[in-house]
Amino acid sequence: MTNPPTNAPLAGEFALIDWIRSRTPTGPNTLLGIGDDCAIIRTTPGDDWLVTTDMLMDGRHFVLDRDGPEAAGRKALAVNLSDIAAMAGTPVAATVSVALPKTQAREIAQGIHEGLSPLARRFNVDLVGGDTNGWDGPLVISVTLFGTCPPQGAVTRAGARPGDQIFVTGPLGGSLLGRHLHPEPRVLEAKALIESVSIRAMIDVSDGLVSDLGHILEESGGLGAALDLSHIPIHEDARLMSQADQRSPLDHALNDGEDFELCFVVGPEEAMRLKAGLHPLVLHHVGEVQSEAGIRIRLADGTVRPIVSQGFDHLRP
Repeated sequence: MTNPPTNAPLAGEFALIDWIRSRTPTGPNTLLGIGDDCAIIRTTPGDDWLVTTDMLMDGRHFVLDRDGPEAAGRKALAVNLSDIAAMAGTPVAATVSVALPKTQAREIAQGIHEGLSPLARRFNVDLVGGDTNGWDGPLVISVTLFGTCPPQGAVTRAGARPGDQIFVTGPLGGSLLGRHLHPEPRVLEAKALIESVSIRAMIDVSDGLVSDLGHILEESGGLGAALDLSHIPIHEDARLMSQADQRSPLDHALNDGEDFELCFVVGPEEAMRLKAGLHPLVLHHVGEVQSEAGIRIRLADGTVRPIVSQGFDHLRP
């Protein structure tokens, strides 16, 4: 990758991440640094740890006055659990840091704890510390989650090959109607998958299917993909949102994000096993990886047209 001049404008969040990544060396204990759902740290030979962090802000990821601190706390932990799931890992422990509005700081903090504690117990996550601050601004929550890699090794975004088949674990689109506050981390689903098939690459759908699949294709060497229109699982919420904003349900399913389903690719033989129903999970086969760069949609009549990613970008103008 050619580095832009120091003062050159960076077009969006992911360009900024690439810029930081290109300037951030890693030491021998970091097996995987910036650029995936989790970093992979080796503490001792054969003992690899996953580390991920997400920061949520009032007004961007939730609205405190409307949604309440419990929902904010639950979501803050859930999105990190989803990152661990995307690497097929096992969550272990978390730290939680908050910038609390000085007004009702104690009540808000207690609500956050009440929201995330049941999810922590459900996934056997120990809450081991963090930091508490008060200020005159809105609520900000940052969770850092630690997990262990599976015996097979963590699944990264890199590893897809032309001819691989693309799957997702559930319907997509319309999460802003409320599902985004109650994401269901696919930790157990990822474990079940890795125990039965060889997954080449995986990511959780946080920024939209097209955007997140694009990360897999880019990290796998600049590949492309064809998605089948008739196979995209569209959530009923996407259809409801379509009635209000005139965007098509398909557009919502491809670009909305915060579905937190898993998108993964497997080889053709493994795909045949999954499509034959030789797995307890409900999975959706949505397309295939191709050697030609770019993502395309294949219509029922066989027509193929390109898709431009319109997924979420924190720094999009």
